[in-house]
Amino acid sequence: MGVPEIGPAVAFGSLTMVSWGIWIVIGNAASESIDPTTAAAISYLVATFLAVGFVLVSGASLAITPRGGALAGVAGLFAGIGFVSMYVGLSQGSTTVVSTLGAMYFVVAAFIGMVALGDEITTTRVAGLLLAGVAVVLVAQ
Repeated sequence: MGVPEIGPAVAFGSLTMVSWGIWIVIGNAASESIDPTTAAAISYLVATFLAVGFVLVSGASLAITPRGGALAGVAGLFAGIGFVSMYVGLSQGSTTVVSTLGAMYFVVAAFIGMVALGDEITTTRVAGLLLAGVAVVLVAQ
């Protein structure tokens, strides 16, 4: 029996998980060393250069539709709010609590998907979301 092949979704999802875990720990140290909003701005600036650089070297399409551009802008607005609030939260509380609550963004996305976007509401999904809530309470203790 061979090693199962890891698809791109699992590879990139794993890279995201590890990168964001390291980002929060280092962001906590930064927010203890300088003003947390300044730390967030510096981090976002570096991330912006990285993202733009990736677009340029990857050959991604630079075509922007009005709808796509507006949606990406609104997504960036909420990402920025979350980003700054995470740094401020880290400067005022536990990395464990702030990172765990922040990592629960998927519950919000799943809820919106089921309520507003027509994703199927199943017993399994609802149970999973409830268990995620229980996990946050346990980790935050």
